[in-house]
Amino acid sequence: MIAIVDYGAGNLFSVQNALDYLGIKSVVTSEKSVLEQADKIILPGVGAFPVAMQMLKKTNLIDTLKAEASQKPLLGICLGMQMLFDESYEFSKTAGLGFIEGKVDKIADMGLKIPHMGWNELVIDKESPLMHEIKQGDCVYFVHSFMATTPKENIVAHCEYGCDVVALVSKGNVYGAQFHPEKSGDVGLKIFKNFCNL
Repeated sequence: MIAIVDYGAGNLFSVQNALDYLGIKSVVTSEKSVLEQADKIILPGVGAFPVAMQMLKKTNLIDTLKAEASQKPLLGICLGMQMLFDESYEFSKTAGLGFIEGKVDKIADMGLKIPHMGWNELVIDKESPLMHEIKQGDCVYFVHSFMATTPKENIVAHCEYGCDVVALVSKGNVYGAQFHPEKSGDVGLKIFKNFCNL
């Protein structure tokens, strides 16, 4: 069973609908006991980093997420991926969960429209079980104005948007997708399926 973390800042039911389509059992929850019983955890996120971290703190789930991520797969999506890092500079410096070393800052102004919104090709940087049946150049859907910087060994895939934008990361049991798998058609469904098969 997949637990989708409900802390008030995520596309919860879009994610659950994608899992339902795949026939994968999931539950939207803010209960510590349910997260502990789950096989895997998905942390979605939309909105601003400082607000989302404040809302997550109010649920009193941060320690639970840290404990569970040390022993089972966890996937952060969009803002949920950004929250996996050490800190963000959106509005003000705000501490993240610290699961993966790195920081989140505004996408560099390269004369392109920000937010980065729409379909973009994946450039695969390293092998990952999340990328089973995903090919170089497959497209996924992005909506974001901030991007992560992290050591190369954590980067599974990136896209090009004036600069290299980290698209998919992994470290240990922790995975993150800057794009929205639930809005990325067959490619996104494959990524969800691969995560659920870990």
